[in-house]
Amino acid sequence: MTDEVLVLNNNYQPLNVTSWKRAVLLLYLGKAHPMDSPVQPTVVRLNHFVRRPMPILRPTRKGIFTRDGYRCVYCGTNSLPLTIDHVIPKVRGGKDEWDNLVCCCTKCNNAKGDRLLDEAGLTLRNKPHRPKCLPYISYHKFMAALRKPEWTDYLAPYAMSVA
Repeated sequence: MTDEVLVLNNNYQPLNVTSWKRAVLLLYLGKAHPMDSPVQPTVVRLNHFVRRPMPILRPTRKGIFTRDGYRCVYCGTNSLPLTIDHVIPKVRGGKDEWDNLVCCCTKCNNAKGDRLLDEAGLTLRNKPHRPKCLPYISYHKFMAALRKPEWTDYLAPYAMSVA
């Protein structure tokens, strides 16, 4: 039995990833119906359309790590403790934005300090960017959900816009 269930809106748009208990409650109350097994659902679809405002995709620690593949953008390692680095340091006017925050190992972060990339002798392996957001599901949750084969059919149409 899985711990998580994908919740689809009435129009099949992914809304959320919820707990199995919450999904069973939605089924019991008649607010949703199972898309696969009624005994052990992994995907449920709401019976009524839920209108929600479009969320704003803010840079979060999990989001930055997910976007950069849990690898340091300077040396490429993923084995050391990872942290967040400002490409343009805050003391030099750098902002807390998607295109200025990167996943970085502590060794490279300490070597860079409050210097710019050329001053520290470092280069970026991948240019930081703001990921395209899937509405209603956070970026890191959606990327993790893509790895579940039972959800692929429901998430695949949206995966192209996120990459």
